[in-house]
Amino acid sequence: MREPRFWYPAQRNSVPLAARLLAPLGYVYGLAGRIRRGRAEPQRAAVPVICVGNLTAGGAGKTPVALTLAEGLIAKGEKVHFLTRGYGGREQGPIRVDPLRHAAADVGDEPLLLAAAAPTWVAANRSEGAAAAVRGGAGLIIMDDGFQNPGLAKDFSILVVDAASGVGNGRLVPAGPLRERVDDALSRANALILTGRGHAGDGIAARARARGIPVFNSIVRPAVAPDFGAGPFLAFAGIGRPEKFYRTLRELGAELAETISFPDHHMFSESEALKLLVRARELGARLITTEKDAARLSHAPVSSARWRLDEAALRLPVRALIGDFPSLMAQIDDAVSRARRR
Repeated sequence: MREPRFWYPAQRNSVPLAARLLAPLGYVYGLAGRIRRGRAEPQRAAVPVICVGNLTAGGAGKTPVALTLAEGLIAKGEKVHFLTRGYGGREQGPIRVDPLRHAAADVGDEPLLLAAAAPTWVAANRSEGAAAAVRGGAGLIIMDDGFQNPGLAKDFSILVVDAASGVGNGRLVPAGPLRERVDDALSRANALILTGRGHAGDGIAARARARGIPVFNSIVRPAVAPDFGAGPFLAFAGIGRPEKFYRTLRELGAELAETISFPDHHMFSESEALKLLVRARELGARLITTEKDAARLSHAPVSSARWRLDEAALRLPVRALIGDFPSLMAQIDDAVSRARRR
């Protein structure tokens, strides 16, 4: 879905009419979440669990953060496995993701990215997914998303917020972008990471610091040095905030002839793939997209327009560059040690 514009009004203190009309539904949504969390009896996994989650619907950059944490923990010798819901996939799980066999329609796009870095499990029931991961050899689990899911106990929870958009109009879905009230989320957070550049996240950062929650800043950077070569690009993306991807490309020196955006988790049709191929040819441009979008093009039938688009498009793998990363890792190490002493 595309985020409604009234979720992020140009004037931060204004409350658009649509947000006011939808406020009662937001109240019901928030109340249902609080009741669900209040009644839940979180199950403990046999290994430490680190959660990387969002406060808002849409792209805040949690998956690059999860990948960066995994790389740091794997470098320390941890047997890291990812656990995720697999948004957009048909599998309920628990199932271990196999990029050679599974497509995005099976397990979702983000699990395919995670599986390239570490064993990844998709499960609607997170506690069952954690048990499956442990049986599969996990020594530590990173939950990508699941901050609002009460089924599995977490040993360290990281809340990821986009610095440029913050909490938007401050209202709950569907009146605004919030998945839950800010104070409720902060009450369960062990760290806050602001991703990207901007000042819209300053308010929640101040509230976190007032509670003694450490705040870190991160920016997205290519996992490998890009070689853009000659010629302009047609960039396309179906992610939460595609403008961030386009801005990153420009900052890296890519010349963009045109950009085309789709809703988050968008499954490309044959006609859309063909239109992108034709438009790139008209512009004399090369195609470039995100790793997440490329994951949704994988396993397309050979010679189909989607297969040709996948073959033609350069993709940009990214990771989060987290400021004061050693401090964050030290706090995670402490939490992991405490969990293992239980």
